[in-house]
Amino acid sequence: MRDAAPVVECLCRCGFPRRRRAGNVPVVSNPVAPLSLAPEQRGLVCHADNLELLPRIADDTVDLIYIDPPFNTGRVQRRTQLRTVRDEAGDRVGFGGHRYRTERLSEQAYADSFADYEAFLAPRLEHAHRMLTQRGSLYVHLDYREVHYVKVLLDAIFGRDNFLNEIVWAYDYGGRPRDRWPAKHDTILLYAKQVGSHIFDRDAVDRIPYMAPSLVGEEKAARGKLPTDTWWHTIVSPTGKEKLGYPTQKPLGIVRRALLASSAPGSLVCDFFAGSGTLGAAALLEGRRFLLVDSHAAAIEVMRKRFAGEPNVGFLEPEARTPESASS
Repeated sequence: MRDAAPVVECLCRCGFPRRRRAGNVPVVSNPVAPLSLAPEQRGLVCHADNLELLPRIADDTVDLIYIDPPFNTGRVQRRTQLRTVRDEAGDRVGFGGHRYRTERLSEQAYADSFADYEAFLAPRLEHAHRMLTQRGSLYVHLDYREVHYVKVLLDAIFGRDNFLNEIVWAYDYGGRPRDRWPAKHDTILLYAKQVGSHIFDRDAVDRIPYMAPSLVGEEKAARGKLPTDTWWHTIVSPTGKEKLGYPTQKPLGIVRRALLASSAPGSLVCDFFAGSGTLGAAALLEGRRFLLVDSHAAAIEVMRKRFAGEPNVGFLEPEARTPESASS
């Protein structure tokens, strides 16, 4: 492993907090109040500040961590659910010239602004390193605002030699500025706890069509190809069935691809910025167990609805000491 000390020193000169190198992370588990799934549980959703809860998760227990932390946009992330009702006195005109009125059903929002984003994220990433098994991997989903700084931070925590991929999720939706190229991608950083020991099951991943099938022959074209590190995938449609009304919901297809490649059936997977619970949904589909954490009541409510009818998914509220059944 390359010495991370110069990287850490560079971060410190830039005003970032001083961190110890990978292999000697300054965070520990809490053996007094360990947190784990009951044998019969498929998943557990925890309503908690992740930095307070993560010490309760034992070392070397999680095969995959996929997190989609706040992007530090400096704005309030907001999602308003509306519906339109036929009304000749309504405020908008629709198909056939008929008028409709707009009704607001609900609104969810959270502040996405941090004065020192790296100081906020660093101890959580150190816990991620501690929690992962030797075959485990970490996916960190970011955008252009912070990804470069977090890459340097992750190099210091995991070691540069354990960096695997910079995955680009490319999409084509939303507005287009007039003074620059439209930003239509997110970046997902992939690190292994220990390169060479990590799970990467390429055969489990759904293949995709060739962009120029006539150039590869009929047999290859029919089989499709393994995705590269550029993932073309639509966003969650604002009007589609997958949409749950959470402001930053990520597509099931993106998260499921990561889960299939970097975990095994029966693996424990974790997202401690759980949001709408997409990692849990993918885990239920593919035979993994999951642990989700989020501090926002709106996220917990979305996940209660998403996992309703799943009797083996539990919920842990801040005042609770034992999980309660999601079906209660």
